[in-house]
Parts: sequence; structure tokens; C-alpha cells
Amino acid sequence: MTEQDALQPLKFGWEEWISLPDLGVPALRAKVDTGARTSALHAFDIETFGPASKPKVRFTVHPIPGRDDLVIPCSAEILDRREVASSNGEKELRYVISTTLSVNGDSWPIELTLTNRSTMTSRMLLGRQAMKDHITIVATDRFLQPELSYDVYHTARMRQVQPKRALRIAVLSREDNYSTRRLVEEGEKRGHSVEVINTTRCYMALNAMAPEVHYDGKRLPRFDAIVPRIGASITPYGAAIIRQFETIGTYCVNGSAGITASRDKLYAHQLMARAQVGMPNTAFAASPKDTGNLIGLVGTAPLIVKLLESTQGKGVVMAETKKAAESVIDAFRGLKANFLVQDFVKEAAGEDIRCLVIGNRVVASMKRTGADGDFRSNLHRGGSAKSVRITKEERETAVRAAKAFELNLAGVDLLRSETGPKVLEVNSSPGFEGIEKSTNKNIVGKLYEQIESRVRPAPVRRRRTATKSSAKR
Repeated sequence: MTEQDALQPLKFGWEEWISLPDLGVPALRAKVDTGARTSALHAFDIETFGPASKPKVRFTVHPIPGRDDLVIPCSAEILDRREVASSNGEKELRYVISTTLSVNGDSWPIELTLTNRSTMTSRMLLGRQAMKDHITIVATDRFLQPELSYDVYHTARMRQVQPKRALRIAVLSREDNYSTRRLVEEGEKRGHSVEVINTTRCYMALNAMAPEVHYDGKRLPRFDAIVPRIGASITPYGAAIIRQFETIGTYCVNGSAGITASRDKLYAHQLMARAQVGMPNTAFAASPKDTGNLIGLVGTAPLIVKLLESTQGKGVVMAETKKAAESVIDAFRGLKANFLVQDFVKEAAGEDIRCLVIGNRVVASMKRTGADGDFRSNLHRGGSAKSVRITKEERETAVRAAKAFELNLAGVDLLRSETGPKVLEVNSSPGFEGIEKSTNKNIVGKLYEQIESRVRPAPVRRRRTATKSSAKR
């Protein structure tokens, strides 16, 4: 639109169709009232979030009167909080935001207040502050500008045109480490509000009608997404907290079932076997009488004996000979510990590959090499890492392994063997430091891209009653 076109006079009746593109509201009927100073939008579930220095407000809009099943989640920065008097003289303290008003291809910024207008016919009131100088009001007429249709809310394109609204995200973590700090830093850089929640300080209200999660004596607010960083030592309780968020309907990057399964090494190997994911020959037995057969199922020495609860390379022992393997197995059994026996992949030469899977693709990979004299390549044990190109087969194996646990974020560790890639472990809380520094990639940014693509308004179920008739009323 040229400057000359923009200055052409606009005629508004006492009711017009308008759009609020910044809020993802493409069609709305607004009552024009020059007697009101500030515009007002019908909003539900109004809730503040973000830092005190730059507070934001989140709310939902029901754009169609009588259609509470259609919900548009919105968020915006708070400009002010003002006392507003309604037409009947009642005063209310309302949040004030700025957004873009669009009418017939012409757009301009306006201020509006958020309030419950469920008893009003129009879902929005357009006050005189929103009127441009070249707008003429014809109080005896309506819909002088092109009419829109509520049908737009029932199209597939509706989901695609939603604006990138600010999200409220919780990171479940007890540690102030690189990964937790990066999640906060990157989320805030993208305009979201990110809160770190200590998992063990959460507790739950269990009831059918209103399940809740409480924290330090208060009910936690509604979060758009949960990023679990659950330590191995608190897996059962951490999984219970995530289940509670799942019950509430909050999107969790990794679900409770996938986290629990990935931490149980025996069950994890059974899941991968079912999904036909390549892995080293593995055996498990409870009876001491089966030690010889157990070793025979795996192969010849050297062998790996691994505690089921092992993390970061702890509780993992290499037995160079059959006799050494029997001794280690007897020692573990003496401690009443559960363990696996695995074939040692010699050709891997103390190296493994960590594939970072987000969604359904590998976003980065690094080769980890163990410290001198150590067959374990964990970075926590002094290993080193560098970026590595992986093959199509390795990529497909990593994605299939993550899918077996239904994890949206996973660190898949695999070995390069003569018979193809062998998955050692699927980590449901992979660290970001080693892989970001070795690959120079913004891995956390890619995770937020995945979260943003998932946390969108739910598809609207179109009711059988004709929407067109309601749009013209």
C-alpha cells in the first residue's frame, strides 16, 4: 500500500470486522465506541509471567461468541496496568498491551486492555485511541469495511499462521550446570520465560478433577512445556512429577515412560532388541549357577560387565579373560547388584559416537575418545571429543533407537563395528556442553525450535452447527 493509499479516508460503522495478526486472531467482530478511551479485548485465563523488569501476560481468546471450544493462546509484553471504568460505572484494574490492528490491508499499532467480555455481544471494543485521524465514524451503519469470516479458524492454514508467542517453560533440574544455564539463556534470548524447578521440591495433589503440581508451598502456574533434566538417583520420583504434568496436559519434551525405560538398562536393551536396533551381544541372569552359560551367550573375552544402575561410565568393568569375567561377576553378585554382560567391540578402539537426536533427526554428532589406558570414552572420565560425520546407517540407527523410547531429545551412544553400528545406550538427559563445544552448533536453539513447533493451539473441532450463519448474525 502506497503512502497516498494509506491516507485515503476510512469509514467505520458502529461494528466492523478486524484482525489482530500479532495475536494470531485473523477475524474478529469489534464494536466501535468513541465514547471509550481505550480499546478492550475479551480474554480468559489472564496470567502474568517473566522477569519483573520486563513482565509479560499470557491469556486466551475465544473469538467466536458462544464457541468456548475455540481457544487462541496469546502472549504479549505488559505496557501498563490501569483502572478502567466500564459503561455501568464499575472499575476494574486491567493489563494494557500493544498490538497491531489490521483492517482491509491497512495496519497500525493500538493499545488495548484485557478483560472478560463474555456478557457482551462483541468480543472487542474499539476505543477512540485506536482511531486514526483519517477514520470517519458512521454511527448509523455497520460493516462498511470488507467482512471477514469465522471460517478461517477451521482451516489447516490457521495453525501455520500462528505468531511466535512467548512461552512459559520449566526446566526440571537440581543442578546449576552448563546444560541448565544454556536452557535458560537460549530460551530467554528467544523471548520465552524459563524457570528452573528443583524436582525434589515439587509435590503433587492427586485428584481426578484438578490434578496439580505444587512447589515450595504454592501451586505451580500453567507451563507451556517441561524440559526434564532428571538425575539418575531420583528417576522414580522425577518420573512421577513428569507424569503429573502429563496428566495436566503440559507438553513434556521427554515423557515419563521413556525416561524410566532409558534408565533401566535391562529393559532398555529389551526395547532396542524389539525395535531391531543393533547393539553388542548382551546377556543377563540372576542365578550364580548360570555364570558359564552367561559368558558363553555373549562370546569370548574380553567382556564388559555393566551395573544396571551405571551412569557416566561408573560401574562398567572390562574383563580381559574368562577367569577375570567370572571373578567380576561373582563380586557383583556378592554385592547383590544387577548387571549385564556384553561383548567387547574391539574394533571400536576405545571410541564411541554420541548422536544428539531432537525430534526425528540427528542434529549433531561427536566422536568421544577415552583417556589413555581407559576403554570408557565418557567425557566425565577425562575423555575428549571432536565433531564427526556419520553415515546414513548410523543416522538411521540413532533415530530408531530414540523412537524406541519415544524420546524427543536423546543422546544415542553407538560404536562402529565390523557388522555395523551398535548402540550402547540411549540417554534421556544428554548434556549439551561437550557436543555444542565440539561441533560449534547451537543445539539448545534446535531444541527450542522443536518445542515451539509442538506447543501451538490445538486443532479446533468444528461443530455441526453452521458457522457461516453465526458469522453473519
